[in-house]
Amino acid sequence: MWNDVAAAIHAAGGEAGEPSAVLPVGGGEISAAFRFECGGRSYFVKCNRRGAGFDAEAAALGLLGTRIRVPQPVCSGQSGDRSFLVLEWLELQGQGDDARLGEALAEVHRLTMPRFGWDIDNTIGRTRQANGWLSDWPAFWLQRRLAPQLELAAHSGARLRDGDALLAALPALFDGYAPAASLLHGDLWSGNAAFLADGTPALFDPASYFGDRETDLAMTELFGGFSPRFYAAYRAAWPLDPGYRERRTLYQLYHVLNHYNLFGGHYRDAAQRMIRELLAQLR
Repeated sequence: MWNDVAAAIHAAGGEAGEPSAVLPVGGGEISAAFRFECGGRSYFVKCNRRGAGFDAEAAALGLLGTRIRVPQPVCSGQSGDRSFLVLEWLELQGQGDDARLGEALAEVHRLTMPRFGWDIDNTIGRTRQANGWLSDWPAFWLQRRLAPQLELAAHSGARLRDGDALLAALPALFDGYAPAASLLHGDLWSGNAAFLADGTPALFDPASYFGDRETDLAMTELFGGFSPRFYAAYRAAWPLDPGYRERRTLYQLYHVLNHYNLFGGHYRDAAQRMIRELLAQLR
């Protein structure tokens, strides 16, 4: 495969040369990742099954890269039964300027569209994420996000109590709230954000589309890892609307359901608890 990767890099304008090193990079749960050295340069290469959706990831990085530092896409391709995506290699570290990250995320979110969705479907983990455009945000969240995850759970034998009731009640959770259709990272947990040596923030591994900016912030709070300085800087750049804390649970539910559909385990109980909490808000 690595000769095919080298050929794709050269065809995309990179230096020609034989692969000189392939070093595994840890941290990925869905795709295998490597530091690939070729033609005197290092690249970050992700590999997965054929048709893994790397073109959508490259397109998302191109959009995000207009507002925040990302590993720039170099090329993508196929080798046998495998897909690969080649990205710029960035020397990243876990610590940096958290306030700059908050400010930069607000700048990402200020890139908006008149409707919700995207031209390209993508994946959240291994789960297909449909992004067809809709003008109504509650309808988008119901049809494109929550309902498909609840259906996946039911197909695996975990029909969640009151899931249908939540879908029926969902529009009421958005009474008086009309968000902009912001560019989203889409999978913004702490493992998908890091910093260059000078503190510059960077994002990667997106599952992007245009939607309510609160969904990104809700994801940052689901598993932790973001500092108070990050949130303070974001709110200073773009204050949140009233009702965020109530909507946060709804947005986090999508990711908890997806984790259940991918990994099983205790996520089912967490999803059931969140559904109860959301319905209790409406009583």
